[in-house]
Amino acid sequence: MERNRNAVINLLVLLAVGVSTFAVAGYSKSLSAHVAVAFFGLGLLVAVVSWFQIRLEERERLEKLEFDELMRSRGSATLFETEDSESFPAQRSREQFERVFVPAVSVLLLILQGAGAWWLWRWVRQAPSVHNTLVAISLFGMFALVLFLMGKYSVNLARLQKERLLRTSAGYLLLSAYVLAGVIGALVAWEAGFPKVDQYLAFALCVLLGIFAIENLLTLLLEIYRPRVKGKVDRVLYESRLVGLLGQPEGLFTTLAHAIDYQFGFKVSDTGFYRFIEKYLPRLLVAQLAILLLSTCFIFINAGEEALLERFGRPVAGGKVLGPGFHVKLPWPIDRLYRERTQEIRRFDIGFVHEEEGEHEEDKGPLLWTVKHYKDEFNLLVASREGLDTNAPAGRKSPPVSLLSVSIPVQYQITDLRAWTYTHGDPAKLLEQIGTRETVRYLVSADFQELMSSARFNAAEELRTRIQDEANRQNLGVKILFLGLQDIHPPVQVAAAYESVAGALQTRQAKLLDAEAHKVQTNALAVSEAVRRKRVAEADRQRAEATAKARSAFTNQIPAYRAAPSVYMTRSYLGTLSRAGAGARKIVLVTTNAQDVMVLNLEEKLNTGLLGAPLPPTSK
Repeated sequence: MERNRNAVINLLVLLAVGVSTFAVAGYSKSLSAHVAVAFFGLGLLVAVVSWFQIRLEERERLEKLEFDELMRSRGSATLFETEDSESFPAQRSREQFERVFVPAVSVLLLILQGAGAWWLWRWVRQAPSVHNTLVAISLFGMFALVLFLMGKYSVNLARLQKERLLRTSAGYLLLSAYVLAGVIGALVAWEAGFPKVDQYLAFALCVLLGIFAIENLLTLLLEIYRPRVKGKVDRVLYESRLVGLLGQPEGLFTTLAHAIDYQFGFKVSDTGFYRFIEKYLPRLLVAQLAILLLSTCFIFINAGEEALLERFGRPVAGGKVLGPGFHVKLPWPIDRLYRERTQEIRRFDIGFVHEEEGEHEEDKGPLLWTVKHYKDEFNLLVASREGLDTNAPAGRKSPPVSLLSVSIPVQYQITDLRAWTYTHGDPAKLLEQIGTRETVRYLVSADFQELMSSARFNAAEELRTRIQDEANRQNLGVKILFLGLQDIHPPVQVAAAYESVAGALQTRQAKLLDAEAHKVQTNALAVSEAVRRKRVAEADRQRAEATAKARSAFTNQIPAYRAAPSVYMTRSYLGTLSRAGAGARKIVLVTTNAQDVMVLNLEEKLNTGLLGAPLPPTSK
């Protein structure tokens, strides 16, 4: 009777607290609280089934007592020589319940756990919006205390009296208490400025519900192949080992001790070291947790990094930026640190998406317009002056825009960490969107042909300036260091046709240049031939004139020779000597009766002195 009463109390407590939790969850709009209601529902189903099974076992026990009493009072068993199934209807009901209804309830529990985990996982993706947190925290705290006290009492009672059916509902009492404690923590985190904790806890509870479903599935599969031993009490099929572990954590140590004893072949659990670990393990865990929290008080910021320190979700000391070096803060989660590598050159790409890591690592060779350069290439609108041709026929007039594939890597650096962190939720994504928008705006006003040829560098500088100005207006705290226009080409789908048109234009231009070169060559040859002929004519004229003059001079000397040949010869001889020896030194010999010895000194006289001074001209 006592375990029946405890089962009813557990059932009523789960029902009352579950309904109250559902009401408070709707009042506070907490996602994790709504997911916690699912555990109350599963616990209530298990409590109802265990209570009904306890009643059947209690009826079977009373039936056997009555049968034994009748046997002692009548002293004969002739009146009861029927089959057991007819003599013990309560036992038959209990066996049919365990054979048919318990597996059906276990399958239903599996379906509810799996479907609940899947549906709740999709439902909790909505943005959290918690209200009235203080009221919810106080009510949930009271509910958790009631569940914990009732669960601990029921677990100890089931352990002392070895009531396996009472243990199932007691485990869900403790599980619900722990879940509510987690919900309280999420609400406290919401008040401290961490709004995502409630949603994260809701996702974690969905995962836990899925784990329970997997455990239940494995239990059902193992039940099919489990050997049946007559007289051995079977484990309750719908009882969760994980839930029981929460209610009786010491059972884990017992199981571990048995496993160690079996492996080593002697009682390791009786040694002093094992008993020391078993006794002081909670204290060791608490000490380790304290050391772990203490280690979060000391931080070291590496070179090239800067950090912002927050306390309860708010900047400390007006958002002061911490530079490289050693710093001290309060333990996590009171103080949290946000690091950024402000000296790092970061990059984002506009107009293309890189290949995934590990793909196309081999050398691609030359990049052609007809082959994709990257995994994805985006086509952008560019202005085209060819569409403005008014001489073209109306039916063939092309639109004033063209499509162009452009790969634009942009490199930037964080200059203001506070603006980068607090101004926008995702500054990197915003900067990339600004770059894409400014690129689209610029290209629709840029000429297609100029962008592919001479205006590339000017366009890159203009784009960099535009993105920098917009980033400054948005107060992103970044500096655009470099923007490059590379891999500019028509879309791959029309690249072959564009190459054909471009090739035809180049061929036409080459022929025009060849004709111009031929014209220049022909004109130059004609001019040079004219000049040559003119110079030849002038040379012939001068030659004829010189010949005529020479002939005329020679003709005047003939009469003089004929008149006085000796005089003409002597005069010509002396004139020649006079002209030839005008600059030579002359020696005059006045003695005629002596034999002359001439000594010629061929040394060059550097300083003539007085003797070498030139004589004044003689007066005539």
